[in-house]
Amino acid sequence: MTRSRGCAELLQFINCRLIRDHQLIKDDLWVRNGKIINPEPVFFDERSKAHRQVDCHGAIIAPGYIDLQINGGYGVDFSHDKDTTEEGVRLVATGLVKTGVTSFCPTLVTSPNASYHTILPRIPNTIPNGADILGVHVEGPFINPQKKGAHPEDCIQTIDKGLETLVATYGSLERIKIITLAPEKVSDPCVIAELVKRGITVSLGHSMASLSDGERAVQQGATLITHLFNAMLPFHHRDPGLVGLLASDAIPKGQTVYFGIIADGVHTHPAALRIAYRTHPQGLCLVTDAISALGLEDGLHHIGQLPMEVRQGKAFIAGTETLCGSIAPMDECVRIFRNATNCSTVYAIEAATLHPAKSLRMEQQKGTLNFGSDADFIVLDDDLHVLSTWIAGECVHRQDAQ
Repeated sequence: MTRSRGCAELLQFINCRLIRDHQLIKDDLWVRNGKIINPEPVFFDERSKAHRQVDCHGAIIAPGYIDLQINGGYGVDFSHDKDTTEEGVRLVATGLVKTGVTSFCPTLVTSPNASYHTILPRIPNTIPNGADILGVHVEGPFINPQKKGAHPEDCIQTIDKGLETLVATYGSLERIKIITLAPEKVSDPCVIAELVKRGITVSLGHSMASLSDGERAVQQGATLITHLFNAMLPFHHRDPGLVGLLASDAIPKGQTVYFGIIADGVHTHPAALRIAYRTHPQGLCLVTDAISALGLEDGLHHIGQLPMEVRQGKAFIAGTETLCGSIAPMDECVRIFRNATNCSTVYAIEAATLHPAKSLRMEQQKGTLNFGSDADFIVLDDDLHVLSTWIAGECVHRQDAQ
């Protein structure tokens, strides 16, 4: 959701390098009323000057990071803490701006129907001084129990009455932006198409799907894959499964298959990151899949209905070796990804900005520094550390203010 805040003060950011048109260019950034503006009419029609200049001292200005999949953080679990949903989302949204995230999709793992009915209506639309909420990502419960990962098996469901099943499960589809489901579990060919008509992005994951299952779902309107390589069949040369969608020749013309990938140094081997990047670079979206332990120390916590343990920088289902989410923030994932793939700085940033925005069909508002876009951006040094974060043209985080 685009927030309406942003003051009429005309801001000019100088001595900076901007991410524009897939390049890093030397230019000023102009902001007014929460939007990035074209300065030419200001000069020639209004004959105005900036009310305030911000000297960036040669730093990079990039669009703010967008996280399509985040389960919680800073001790908050979106799926578990239903009695304090508003407070928890607020805590996470204000924490994320320190990591360069300006927009996100709070993610609910597979849960009982009652949890969805309680939590979804309580997730706020906007948070003062916090990252924008683009809508909720419901990861389940229509998944394959053989690839459940950290999802509780007793809450997994099947779609037996088409869209009616989804409405009954979630209570309403109104706040939902992304639904992760296993395509082999969708027997009604109208379900995916109906969800897409409602503006919901259908993502494929937690699945035993063959490539043909995935291709059929994409032909019905699915456009995203949830955390590629994780919780799906491994690549096999005779049937590459959902991974094969990255190189499929059965994708409808003009349609891009996007895929989330966790570059936290734990979930996805650097060689797997390189394979995904080289195979289908235009579809790659960095996601954190962060859990409540993001920003916390080692110890016992929870994810959804299950106990979770953090040991030596990794999060496991308690008492097992099953990974259950990441604790690396998005700015760290961007740095890890750039180092692992040797991609350009611009590409690494676009994988966490432009690509996620496109996957949600929001690239006119988010994910770029184009004129007319929301003034959600970050100032970075050359090592991609966040110096400051701006939402709707207002500074919500500054490194030297910590």
